[in-house]
Amino acid sequence: MRSIALGSRRVSLLIGLPFLLANASQAQESGVSPAIIAARPITNFRIGSPETRFGSLEFVGGLEMRSTNRDFGGLSAFRYLDDGGEFLGITDTGFWYAGRMERDGRGRPASVDNFRLAPIQSELGAPVEGKWNSDAEGMDVSGATVTVSFERIHRIAVFDLDLNGFASKPKYLPLPIPKNELRNNRGIETIAHAPLSSPLQGARVAVTEKSLNKAGDIFAAVIEGPRKGIFYIQRSDDFDISDGDFLPGGDLLLLERRFSISSGVTLRIRRIAADAIKPGATVDGALILDADMRYQIDNMEGLDVWQAKDGSTRVSLVSDDNHSIVQRNLYLEFRLAE
Repeated sequence: MRSIALGSRRVSLLIGLPFLLANASQAQESGVSPAIIAARPITNFRIGSPETRFGSLEFVGGLEMRSTNRDFGGLSAFRYLDDGGEFLGITDTGFWYAGRMERDGRGRPASVDNFRLAPIQSELGAPVEGKWNSDAEGMDVSGATVTVSFERIHRIAVFDLDLNGFASKPKYLPLPIPKNELRNNRGIETIAHAPLSSPLQGARVAVTEKSLNKAGDIFAAVIEGPRKGIFYIQRSDDFDISDGDFLPGGDLLLLERRFSISSGVTLRIRRIAADAIKPGATVDGALILDADMRYQIDNMEGLDVWQAKDGSTRVSLVSDDNHSIVQRNLYLEFRLAE
């Protein structure tokens, strides 16, 4: 410990020390762990190019994030809780994460503040443990309710939104897709709420990563509402689905990725028309973005659609570094150029 000279500073420190120790003790008991995020701004999406328009999206900015907290990483889903500040997410190692995005004078992402992690709780009130049990992949927030999908041990859980102790216990929904159709480590990767004004009338939609029907297309399902039932996403070019969210008008954006030793990681975002989603349908849509290793991408796992203060529709992406020294935790933000 660094020594401090006698005087008011030392007195203040000694008075404040019990408070700091009490807070640390409470955080340890609750399982909430703060993390300092070192963030490097990303100003160009295409490496070495000042270009900002890519397909239907305009690049706003991004961050490359690091932390000495050993639980930081594996980011698999992300949702803003407001107009681009407070956020909540999950990791595929069984943690909640939350924080605040700080922005520069032009509204671009600049740093991350008040970041903390906490273990996702089981129905017994204990942290979920083991990769097979803790592989959280999809997440969405509606009001005070958070819906999370897990793969390997396939299930969909509903939690109360708790940004302080993260102590909510899950209640489980019936699987909307037969369990025997959910592939190991290729289960439900996406959970998203449709807008109330859309043909799905606010229903939740679940999309698998790579659980395929006999035609080779991807299982998905509307969980509730007038269009409840299974539908399929047409699979092409060996892309798998890693997340999705709905645009304000009701169309569904799907984040897809492909990896090969020769070409590395490739991503794309596909737009599915709202009215096409119905039981028994096989849906497809236009690509609004595609990128490869010439761009600032990694293993992109999470996608969020949200409204900024200026009224624009934003699309944010996060990557999963798999806790590997050769991968990165990225945050990328785009403006829908319509």
